Amino acid sequence: MSLRILSIPFPFAPVRDDAVGGAEQIVAALDRALVAAGHESIVIACEGSRVCGTLVALPCPPFDSNDPARAHMHRLVRATVARVLGEHRVDAIHLHGVDCDAYLPPPGIPALIDLHLPLAWYADEILHPRRPLTWLQPVSRQQAHGAPAGVRLLAPIENGVGENPFALVARKHDFALALGRICPEKGFHDAIAAVRAADMPLLIAGEVFAWAAHRRYFDEEIAPLLDNRVRFIGALRGARKQRLLAAARCVLIPSRAPETSSLVAMEALAAGTPVIAYASGALPEIVEHGVTGFVVDDVQGMAHAIPQCERIAAQACREAARRRFPLSRMCEAYLDLYQRLAAQAPNRERAADAAPSFPPHPPGATRLSPSPEG
Repeated sequence: MSLRILSIPFPFAPVRDDAVGGAEQIVAALDRALVAAGHESIVIACEGSRVCGTLVALPCPPFDSNDPARAHMHRLVRATVARVLGEHRVDAIHLHGVDCDAYLPPPGIPALIDLHLPLAWYADEILHPRRPLTWLQPVSRQQAHGAPAGVRLLAPIENGVGENPFALVARKHDFALALGRICPEKGFHDAIAAVRAADMPLLIAGEVFAWAAHRRYFDEEIAPLLDNRVRFIGALRGARKQRLLAAARCVLIPSRAPETSSLVAMEALAAGTPVIAYASGALPEIVEHGVTGFVVDDVQGMAHAIPQCERIAAQACREAARRRFPLSRMCEAYLDLYQRLAAQAPNRERAADAAPSFPPHPPGATRLSPSPEG
């Protein structure tokens, strides 16, 4: 059955294949998969987004975290969602923002909320939705298994990444790479301390968003430490990102946040590059200690592991990524889920009063909990 899916990502960051944020990359991948499969994809996202389907662009958001500015943006999103739903018959809605309780559409159309961030960061209104036909989608087994009592989740669909075209041809160089959003919880200052102790050059790649806390972190804790051996190279995109991932000796992920997943770690492995990561959230699920990298506890452990990456085989990293995190498997799982979501509301006029009865996941699903009835 051909579908029309409305995706509503976090409205403060652009959606594109080479976005800095993992959630925005996932939205772009699913949009592309929907169009390739003959479905219709509508994405409500801020200006600067690039999608294969139909982009309904929101104005560029102000980088101001005060309450009035955020409330204004949320009003724009609500009005845009209402307009799109008034103009199109939508089969399912896929929300990705940590703030989606502010623009969750009225009851009627089945809705899926992807939990890209730690569960503790979400409002109670999201974790215990009263809206009928609304389901919560975890993105890793660790996230699903760690859910508090009463939070009812579908079986996890793990993130996936594509293959790196430079993985077999790039020559390894003696530098470590750390990339992502430049913000305090990502721990880039620990990466700098680790490479100093290991006497290894470091490239820091990422985007410094104009939010005050992010700007202050870069200006006060990162910029003063930069020199000819620790360099900040800005956001990496496209082929340049893939080449550097394949050429790095290792990728460092010193995140102190309880990561729900890590596209950076998956992309590194797909490039044939070992990962050294803190044991935060789902990272120990992604990095096989001693096989595709090392899981460490602190700066000293990271520094000690850097020279040990010489004994990690690039082929083992590539094969692990291909086997465990293929982008095609993630997209197929979501497209199947969209079909089953759409089937929950065959009669749109009665959908608001329907009690969801979700069909079971296919064999191999890790966990399925009943959906909330409101």
